[in-house]
Amino acid sequence: MNYQRYTKIPEIDLPDRKWPGRTIDKAPIWCSVDLRDGNQALEVPMNLEQKVRFFEFLIKCGFKTIEIGFPAASETDYNFCRYLIDKKLIPDDVAIQVLTQSRAHIIDKTMEAVEGAPNVVVHLYNSTSALQRDVVFGFGRKECIDLAVDGARMIKEFIDNDFSATNWILEYSPESYSSTEPDFAVEICDAVADVWQPTPDNKVIINLPETVEYTLPNVYADMVEYFCRNTRWRDSIIVSLHTHNDRGTGVAASELGLLAGAERVEGTLFGNGERTGNVDIITLAINMMMQGVDPKLDFSNMNECIDMYEECTGMHVEPRHPWSGKLVFTAFSGSHQDAINKGKKRMEESHSDIWNVPYLPIDPADVGRDYEPIIRINAQSGRGGISYVLEQYYGVRLPRSFQRDFLSIIKEETDRNETELMPQQVFDLFDDYYINVMTPYSLESFTEHSMSNNISRVDAVISYNGERCEISAEGNGLLDAFTKAFSQFTGVGFHIAMYNEHAMKSGSDSAAITYIELKNHEDGKIYIGAGVSSSVTKSSVRAIISAYNRMIK
Repeated sequence: MNYQRYTKIPEIDLPDRKWPGRTIDKAPIWCSVDLRDGNQALEVPMNLEQKVRFFEFLIKCGFKTIEIGFPAASETDYNFCRYLIDKKLIPDDVAIQVLTQSRAHIIDKTMEAVEGAPNVVVHLYNSTSALQRDVVFGFGRKECIDLAVDGARMIKEFIDNDFSATNWILEYSPESYSSTEPDFAVEICDAVADVWQPTPDNKVIINLPETVEYTLPNVYADMVEYFCRNTRWRDSIIVSLHTHNDRGTGVAASELGLLAGAERVEGTLFGNGERTGNVDIITLAINMMMQGVDPKLDFSNMNECIDMYEECTGMHVEPRHPWSGKLVFTAFSGSHQDAINKGKKRMEESHSDIWNVPYLPIDPADVGRDYEPIIRINAQSGRGGISYVLEQYYGVRLPRSFQRDFLSIIKEETDRNETELMPQQVFDLFDDYYINVMTPYSLESFTEHSMSNNISRVDAVISYNGERCEISAEGNGLLDAFTKAFSQFTGVGFHIAMYNEHAMKSGSDSAAITYIELKNHEDGKIYIGAGVSSSVTKSSVRAIISAYNRMIK
């Protein structure tokens, strides 16, 4: 790796930083930039119909500020803006946000585009980093400040002469804030605020973009806290964040930025945006929810979010995308599966309202996911996972001896086929190996007769390789009598070492399942089998025959 070509980004000397001792205890003001930052990063930008659908979906999710584009930069953005306003698609409590550079003709076009909207955030920006000033624009600090101030003044003059009912909100971004000298960033933002003259009752937004993520999220947090401490207008501005994900820590940067004093976050659904994307607002919101904080956004139907996003953008949500990927609530590991299974049972037993299940930080149901895909069966799975799948899908609660024995069968099957087993395949294997195993012996019929002193006599007809045989014996109840009759007929001594039965869930093939362990008197080994029937007595007799057939294989 050619690391010698790069130098460390300078850090801020902020030894008494306060943000590490703070917590996030309320939701920020959210602003979706999906229709601007997100849209401009698509290989095929959204058309008008897709933009309108996405806009309406963002409102449904709870966004009150939505950046809809750069009206002066393209006719598409301009027409979309006018369409929303002319068709009265903007609710009275929602603000559209539009981006503009500090140029007179661009500002004029922008103001024309938003005429008649109920609430408008006019978002002025210019790039402020030393690299941009030197390489792109070829000017110094003074010229950079003059450019920002000129744009701020033009916007203010327009608003001062506007007598419409529009509620105007002003925003300024020193683009590339995170690579701008901290003292200069404060200077240029204060110069813009000097023009706009905000008050505590009429605040402006100062947005601090991490346009390109160059350094650790804690350094960005230091820069945010530095700004909050040193601006002259702190009580009259809303400090906003706009982080990107070049280093893969966009979410962390925004969270630490909120700790550092910011009150607002700009981002996109699933982090769509240029290069590695913007901060993912869905991840941020659910991170807050899992800490017991109301995020003030609704992503409780994650599948709907994914469908809307993928249909409108042509992008795809990765299987392991935080909180939303199709595999994020899935466990293949045996130990994880066992812990999840035990955790869910403990929740059911305790009737607790507080979610607390190992390996599942949130309840999948809280984002519209069901429990079926949580545990998946492959060669890494364990007894807990197999038991979970059989119980959740088929109402089969395996005793421990069955769990141990069946695990080896599952591992053999998954190793041989090098594939995952679907729930039906798991049940089919269990059915084939344990339930109603009727070869070479099978049950045709039986009758129980009650005798004196709790003694029962069983008369049964069994078949051995197709030949019918009648057997009979007395015993202490049905199973004892049948076991004696069957043992006498086969000439093999055995007794029931374990018996367990329960009702199966509705939708299964039958109502009851019985599990039997037979102990062979000759070798002392245990053999297991199961029976299923609408009759508990019949399922029990079938289980004995299943276990015996498995004994002699």
